[in-house]
Amino acid sequence: MVKTEGKIEKVYYTIGEVAELFEVNASLIRFWEKEFNFLHPRKNKKGNRLFTKEDLNKLRIIYHLVKEKGYTLQGAREKISTNRKDVDRQVEVIDSLKRIKSFLLELKNNLP
Repeated sequence: MVKTEGKIEKVYYTIGEVAELFEVNASLIRFWEKEFNFLHPRKNKKGNRLFTKEDLNKLRIIYHLVKEKGYTLQGAREKISTNRKDVDRQVEVIDSLKRIKSFLLELKNNLP
């Protein structure tokens, strides 16, 4: 585990934890691993997948394109291979906006 700014973050996440984060089945994560050649989680001696923060970022990009934008798998692969930086920026902006929205809603709920 890594501690950053008083917060403890894990170095590796199991496939179950990753599936829970994205609210999808673990089988979909395994399927995306086969479909997108840039996604390579580590495996332990038992063969269990261990995902890093970098893997989570890659999955976030795939999730954004396929689930939120409605791209086909082929379309998502093409978008990633041709415009990876643009897609990275879009996902970062969307994540920032989600965090801001969450903060503002929490702030609103705590108002008298």
